[in-house]
Amino acid sequence: MSIDLKKLTITEAHTRLAQKDWSALELTDAYLSVIEERDPAIHSYLEVFDDARENARRADALIREKGKDIHPLTGIPFSIKDNILIKGHVASCGSKILEKYRAAYDATAVVRLRDEGAVFLGRGNMDEFAMGSSTERSAFGTTKNPHDISRAPGGSSGGPAAAVAMGGALAALGSDTGGSVRQPASFCGIVGLKPTYGSVSRFGLVAMASSLDQIGPFAKTAADARIIFEAISGHDPMDSTSLPNRSGQKAERSEKLTIGIPSFMDEVKVDDDVLKNFEESIAILKKMGHTITTVVLPNVQYSLPVYYIIMPAEASTNLARFDGVRYGLHKEGENLFEDYTKTRGAGFGAEVRRRILLGTYVLSAGYYDAYYTQATMLRRQITADFENVFTDVDAILTPTSPTPAFALGERTDDPLRMYSSDVFTVPANIGGLPALSIPSGFVKRGTASLPVGLQFTGAHLDDSLLLDIGEAFERETEYSFIV
Repeated sequence: MSIDLKKLTITEAHTRLAQKDWSALELTDAYLSVIEERDPAIHSYLEVFDDARENARRADALIREKGKDIHPLTGIPFSIKDNILIKGHVASCGSKILEKYRAAYDATAVVRLRDEGAVFLGRGNMDEFAMGSSTERSAFGTTKNPHDISRAPGGSSGGPAAAVAMGGALAALGSDTGGSVRQPASFCGIVGLKPTYGSVSRFGLVAMASSLDQIGPFAKTAADARIIFEAISGHDPMDSTSLPNRSGQKAERSEKLTIGIPSFMDEVKVDDDVLKNFEESIAILKKMGHTITTVVLPNVQYSLPVYYIIMPAEASTNLARFDGVRYGLHKEGENLFEDYTKTRGAGFGAEVRRRILLGTYVLSAGYYDAYYTQATMLRRQITADFENVFTDVDAILTPTSPTPAFALGERTDDPLRMYSSDVFTVPANIGGLPALSIPSGFVKRGTASLPVGLQFTGAHLDDSLLLDIGEAFERETEYSFIV
């Protein structure tokens, strides 16, 4: 049976599966065929699971048992980022140091998808330990952008994003520490949601920066992202940062919203055609009846330097556990200290070592107050800036990224330029806020048409409002990005 994967959404797939127009196994086979055909060139997967068809058969059993009462995710094929644990499968975090580590338990987000009958196709490639913006820092090879294989898919969740964009999964889970769901979503022309910090459990997500990391969904539409978010969110006693169960939207609002454009955008270098697309998107939002206004966030311009102090500090602490004694790779030295140095030297890539060194430096006795303490104080001020602004506006609007997908190799030797890719996405992580990237059009680079994204950032727990805006914008534009 032929299934048009290019146009398929979770909503339509749910209807077709419930009506038994096709089986979950047939749907899974269709995606596995695309992976076999396209992924050798894209490299979105590190591993395609040999039990994917078995999972699909279990989904079909659920469909037979429940009929049309099945959950919308029953039988839906997912790509799962390589730092989210799936029991019995390797979770390498894109690193040689965990190349052979098999998870002993499921992440909570995986448990919640599994309980609804979702199908896990495989492990999505990623920058090593989620440290990167291009998926060029994976120890197991670079992922390419399906829209132009000479370009990056974004990072660190580039593998899962590329899988959805190429038709190699209907949905995916990634993790977002400073934009690692939203920026790849923008580069690949799909939807990416970074939920409110604590709304989705981090239990079973291998930590990079614990106060910033958040699991989030990739999907083709905002409606599909909502289905995934509602399935994986909710309180988890296994995660001390997990929020109590509560409504995802704080209050009823008019359909006509007030949307703020931060004044600091004037100080950010944005490609001319990306800026033109942004202005066209603003015009569409005005046509929809929303009010657009400028807002001042006095300290948000410092989000990037704050992030690049707090994130490596937390990463250096979290990655201390990978020492060759308890997990993964072990290199024998003449003594215990040499065991550590040889293992970590061989197991960690250059970017991971760079960030560990930076994090150790800012936490050291002579520099802790000068750097880390100052960064945490400024973080509180940035968060307060957002709280003040959200008394006047319903959401904040920026481009997701100042550029479309950049060429592979273009920024690997220039870390500061690579880090600048996160200038619009990092503030939401600093403040623990929800943020949504949706496709907003295309720009040309040579002969390639590259997607660009629009980012809406909301107040704490306003995830549902952002998805409402995203769905309305999609209805107005009807872009199609899947290649």
